[in-house]
Amino acid sequence: MLNFFIQEGAEVAQDLEPVAQEKTLSIMDLLLTGGVAGQIIIAILFVLLFVAVYIYFERLFAIKAATKMDSNFMNQIRDHVAKGNIQAAKVLCAQNNTPVSHLTEKGISRIGSPLEDINTAIENAGRLEVYKLEKNVSVLATIAGAAPMIGFLGTVIGMVLAFHELATSSGQAEMGSLAEGIYTAMTTTVAGLIVGIIAYMGYNHLVVRTDKVVHQMEATAVDFLDMLNEPA
Repeated sequence: MLNFFIQEGAEVAQDLEPVAQEKTLSIMDLLLTGGVAGQIIIAILFVLLFVAVYIYFERLFAIKAATKMDSNFMNQIRDHVAKGNIQAAKVLCAQNNTPVSHLTEKGISRIGSPLEDINTAIENAGRLEVYKLEKNVSVLATIAGAAPMIGFLGTVIGMVLAFHELATSSGQAEMGSLAEGIYTAMTTTVAGLIVGIIAYMGYNHLVVRTDKVVHQMEATAVDFLDMLNEPA
């Protein structure tokens, strides 16, 4: 009987204990509770992320537009040049408005000149087209390298704040004060790495897409020069 009352009492006491509530941490809380220094670093990284995403999609659409070309384009150019209809060939190039058509138009405008001069003109036009394709892509590479460094700067600032609090309190600092500096250090590091990874992956993807367009231009230039070398 005594054991029964003891067990009942333990159950009642357990029921009367306050229920611990789980504390969830939202993304906004994660970004805004790292102190003033952490908020400044996070704001800078957010701006860099916006710039990186904008440049990536702007260049992606530009490169995708540069690859759109009629599969019968070179055959039509070949027919116009064979018939001596140079003006029609230029009009066809202007209608396509792609890096490949720009190179072809530059070569067509030099027909009658020595083959070496035509090749040089196409190469110069090709360098200009590659420069247009790679516009602002280097900014992505800069962000990919700078964002983690800015995050690490926040880490150093957070640790300095934590140790400064510890030093000024003669080793008796409250855990909450120390935790704020360490919290700043960790959140800025994570944010910097995330922005850096996104920018790095975007940069490499754009480089691969640009290389494909460059190879397409080189192949077209070779085809055009071979066409001029064909016997009449």
